[in-house]
Amino acid sequence: MGRVDTCRILTLLRQRYPMLLVDRVEWMVKDTSIHAVKAVTMNEPIFQGHFPGRPIMPGVLIVEALAQAGGILAVESLGLGGSGKLVYFMGIDGVKFRKPVEPGVLLDLHVTILQAKRNICKFEGKAMLNGQLATECQFTAMIADPPSDCGRTLASSSPPNPTRGSV
Repeated sequence: MGRVDTCRILTLLRQRYPMLLVDRVEWMVKDTSIHAVKAVTMNEPIFQGHFPGRPIMPGVLIVEALAQAGGILAVESLGLGGSGKLVYFMGIDGVKFRKPVEPGVLLDLHVTILQAKRNICKFEGKAMLNGQLATECQFTAMIADPPSDCGRTLASSSPPNPTRGSV
């Protein structure tokens, strides 16, 4: 499968800005691997505080970007695009940060499925900067329905009434 644009990514993942960390997919081989890209820009709110004067993308966000690429691969491989399913982390192993990721780069996200059983996948991920390894890890994720009260927000729930006793 060739390039996947942002519109298609939005049907495969439930994340939205500022937590959507995959900008495009260069290529994908269903059931096997994916090459996605994250454009790291100074406009991202995290760089205001991480770190002032020396902005560096937090390692947890690099791992999240790899996981989102893996989620795209898994959801597309299972034919679940547009289903509203969520991809949940189950475990992260062997994370190694080799090179800092700074604004102004394209972060190449290479993810391979190591093992897949029904709705659980184990992946290997490598984040690359200009062909050099920046981060590597293995992670496991589960694809499942969102919680039944997933659409509920704080604004839609009633606050407790202080004039009445507890319910």
